[in-house]
Amino acid sequence: MTDRVYNVLFLCTGNTARSILAESILRKEGVGRFKSFSAGSHPKGAVNPFALKTLDARDYPLDGLRSKSWDEFATPDAPKMDFVFTVCDNAAGEACPHWPGQPLTAHWGIEDPASVKGSDIEKERAFNLASAICATASRNSRRCPSRASTSSPSRTVCARSARAKAQPTARNR
Repeated sequence: MTDRVYNVLFLCTGNTARSILAESILRKEGVGRFKSFSAGSHPKGAVNPFALKTLDARDYPLDGLRSKSWDEFATPDAPKMDFVFTVCDNAAGEACPHWPGQPLTAHWGIEDPASVKGSDIEKERAFNLASAICATASRNSRRCPSRASTSSPSRTVCARSARAKAQPTARNR
């Protein structure tokens, strides 16, 4: 087994909900194995309060969470990513920056909890579901081989092919 810590970047459009949930959950679930980050193609500049409430209720870390552009991770001095996951279909279809180091890419299609209209209870339910999907996917990612291959060619479009899908299903929850 290797002691290497892998860098993981979660991408979404606004970087306010799903990618933030995934970053925080993997930060705790993957401690010692993964270092997680999140960003958006068009960041809204603030984390959704329901995302923070959901994470806090499950004792996931909140420190350092912020809505930021994916451009921060496409510079030569940015941390080299080993994995890049899109968590929303919009970001999956966008042309992404060139990621230094040719990371493996995949798509976790998670419904946007921030788009739910209705009562606070309905919104909380949506965020709870999104966080459960992220937690399941994070737990599954811990089972991946300790020596991940990053030799695949870098993609300029984020994980659009069916073989790159890593969407959690009822079967692996």
